[in-house]
Amino acid sequence: MGIPRIVIFFVVISLVLFAASFYVGRRLKQAFGLSVRAERAGLFVVLGSVVAMILARAVGLRPLGEVAFTLLLALLISTGLLLLVDLAKLGALPFTWIASRVKPAPAPEPVLALATESAAPAPAPAEAPAPAPANAEAAPALPTRRDFLTQAVTGSALLVGSGSSFYGAVFGRHDYVIEEVPVRIPGLSKRLDGYTLVQLSDIHFGTFVGDAEMRAAEELVRKARPDRIVLTGDLLDNDARYAEMLGRFVRNIAPLARDGVVAIPGNHDWYAGIDEVVAALQAAGARVLRNDGFVIGDEKDGFSLLGVEDVWARRLAPGNGPNLDAALARVPKDLPRVLLCHNPVFFPEAAGQVALQLSGHTHGGQVNLGALQPGKLVLPYGYVAGLYERNGSRLWVNRGFGTAGPPARVGAPPEVTRVVLVSA
Repeated sequence: MGIPRIVIFFVVISLVLFAASFYVGRRLKQAFGLSVRAERAGLFVVLGSVVAMILARAVGLRPLGEVAFTLLLALLISTGLLLLVDLAKLGALPFTWIASRVKPAPAPEPVLALATESAAPAPAPAEAPAPAPANAEAAPALPTRRDFLTQAVTGSALLVGSGSSFYGAVFGRHDYVIEEVPVRIPGLSKRLDGYTLVQLSDIHFGTFVGDAEMRAAEELVRKARPDRIVLTGDLLDNDARYAEMLGRFVRNIAPLARDGVVAIPGNHDWYAGIDEVVAALQAAGARVLRNDGFVIGDEKDGFSLLGVEDVWARRLAPGNGPNLDAALARVPKDLPRVLLCHNPVFFPEAAGQVALQLSGHTHGGQVNLGALQPGKLVLPYGYVAGLYERNGSRLWVNRGFGTAGPPARVGAPPEVTRVVLVSA
């Protein structure tokens, strides 16, 4: 039996956090003369936060986990900012070396003034300063320009990291928005012009997403006035015990949509327990699409709604995974098609075969600092959030509603998407 994936995840994260702690501690020591005792105290705080993070996940201690994750996220953001500064210094080294090799032009020789008869007499020599008393203390040395810049940069990184983490944990993850997205669907009947799909994705019911977040989601869905609600995966975080909460949520929102609820699984639903997730959805009345599809409207004036399995299922359960051909075989060939697929990485395979794909998974990066969006660098094809186009097909990537990892969002507000289908 192999090592559980969650154990590997926490070991890797712990190693990264301890490396970050040593790095930031070294920078603080260089900038402010951090004492050995202070370094040890900081390492102890990081160790305690890692233990608290694991306990919060295992036992469900939400307040403890929120404090621990906020501290650790502040450490990671500060580390990232300081690394950027160090990389900029490395990039500037060649230019600094070139500048040091360029010899300055020699200064012009001073012109000696001619002596005149009216020249002023030489000033009397100044008296030597009196020696300082033996018991006088030496004046403290003023910081150099280099020292000042080091302290300013290090302090600013810590301030931005701590402030961003606190904001994301307390405010950012609850800064919900409804995104209105009209999408033209070639071939869509005039009878279905304006049909509205309200998309929720990446709810992550678990330790940090519970009843309060569920009530907020219900209110947003009510405001969005859906014809049909679509749930595009990662509905649970990592614990099958929250399947009951998911079922309760689906029963609460189903009456808000004229045509009910459709759902597909995501990778976290597989981690938590795919059988439990699917059973909870179906018991609550949701239609679950796993390489399946059906017609909304009729075969003359309708459109096909398709759903495929998550791409990570290929690794987690060999023989599973997305199969668009199987889904297409369940619907008429000549109707417009809308596809539900949790991971946007599948879009290149679906493009040209569907009019629109609705995805999630990315959380919009979850933690972004202005123009710094790490998700665009690490996610395939750069599909992070918003609308994309490929081979005549459209892709909408929902930023998600909950959080994974740290319960915080910075520069990636949680969303409910109101997708309005427009006949073209």
